[in-house]
Amino acid sequence: MESVTLTGLLKHVAEKYPARQAISVSGKFDVTHARLHELIENASSQLVAAGVKPADVVALTFPNTIEFVIMFLAVIRVRATAAPLNSAYMPEEFEFYLSDSESKILLIAKEGNEAAQVAATKLNIPQITVTLSQPDSDISLTPSSPVSDSDSISKIVNEPSDVALFLHTSGTTSRPKGVPLTQNNLVSSVNNIKSVYKLVDSDSTVIVLPLFHVHGLLAGLLSSLGAGGSVTLPASGRFSASSFWSDMIKYNATWYTAVPTIHQILLDRHFTKPESSYPKLRFIRSCSAALAPSILARLDEAFGAPVLEAYAMTEATHLMCSNPLPENGPHLPGSVGKPVGQEMGIFDENGVVQGPDAKGEICIRGPNVTKGYKNNPEANKSAFQFGWFHTGDVGYLDSDGYLHLVGRIKELINRGGEKISPIEVDAVLASHPDIALAVAFGVPDDKYGEEINCAVIPREGTKIDEEEVLKFCKKNLAAFKVPKKVFMTDSLPKTATGKIQRRLVAEHFLAQISTAKVPKFGA
Repeated sequence: MESVTLTGLLKHVAEKYPARQAISVSGKFDVTHARLHELIENASSQLVAAGVKPADVVALTFPNTIEFVIMFLAVIRVRATAAPLNSAYMPEEFEFYLSDSESKILLIAKEGNEAAQVAATKLNIPQITVTLSQPDSDISLTPSSPVSDSDSISKIVNEPSDVALFLHTSGTTSRPKGVPLTQNNLVSSVNNIKSVYKLVDSDSTVIVLPLFHVHGLLAGLLSSLGAGGSVTLPASGRFSASSFWSDMIKYNATWYTAVPTIHQILLDRHFTKPESSYPKLRFIRSCSAALAPSILARLDEAFGAPVLEAYAMTEATHLMCSNPLPENGPHLPGSVGKPVGQEMGIFDENGVVQGPDAKGEICIRGPNVTKGYKNNPEANKSAFQFGWFHTGDVGYLDSDGYLHLVGRIKELINRGGEKISPIEVDAVLASHPDIALAVAFGVPDDKYGEEINCAVIPREGTKIDEEEVLKFCKKNLAAFKVPKKVFMTDSLPKTATGKIQRRLVAEHFLAQISTAKVPKFGA
């Protein structure tokens, strides 16, 4: 089952690289691939003793800890479905996600999570606290059950069709949709990521993204483990700019993957408080939101590594496209690279495939793509047409096969018939040296139907104003793409994984025009 299940692949890795480091908790302890396999098998037997059955959904809410990694892999080992949840959710949010996923058990960290526990209690969902006190001890589940013998686990055979992971889309334009992903989806995506970045057992990375999200989970954690490589979890259980580079050096990191927000934080720190030295990296990866070409260039220069922008989504078990490593071709700023491990087509609204440089909806099909949303026939009907999954993104493939994103279908700004990509305007704004972050968005307009506005966060210590922003736009954009209004601000709403919610940005600043009292968002 090695080639068709993630569980089989990781078992093979434990046998091939038993003494190789798998997981380090910064400054605390290290676990080899063989030991990680033992811990997972032991935790699996405890889950069976606790009554977890194949196809049961088990929710997990943890910081980025080794307990999460072990329990996530143990849940899928017993043919149940892991549903990781953001530990920062409010009780109402936990209630929605626990209910929508039909979770049977909630696994939590030893510190507890009051909001999650309140929601689980309300829904009569049992809660189990998980602790690993020492790397040589077994994982402890409280309340504990009589432990089943290991034979019961050895009899459980994982199938490619087992639903291993259940996530929700971020819901930027609608209610979050449930996405079931199988063992085969997971292993296909891991193999795609391993192949395009040539990940091997000597590779190492520090996890900076939350593991409840597909980017950190698949690209950071599972692909590293699936290659026999190693990952380091920050001591605090979350990303910290102050400890990031020291962890990268201490644990011999060869690469890292992050969202543009984190790249920007690391760049800002580099310019204000540079490290005495930086590790020699094979590459830096950026995904989950558009990376402005100007930021890419600064990253490349600051940290001396090729910056590879990628394109991914939950429904594709993360990776769809990536810029290649330098030895495999150029990395094009402004492009998200070439399709990896799946078919990709650009379609018009009638399902006709478009030629090079012609814009249309990006559609994919392949073994990494979900079979459909859970209990959502309406969404499935629109997302799966002509035998392809429709991403809802507009883009084009150039003559070299590189994909260029134009924007979400629902986010394109239609100004008097001219379709404007907010991503293009974002990129121009971000190229100004005094602008730290910028987001363009559409607003209703009596004359044109829609008009373009933007929100700008100035770089610290600069004095750029609306007039200067508009002057810069007029010099670098066609007249119809120049924002009509510029909002200067110090923060923008983002999702837990650092994505800018363009729709929320628009709502926020439209409210600012009509009311004096506006809520303040944290960056």
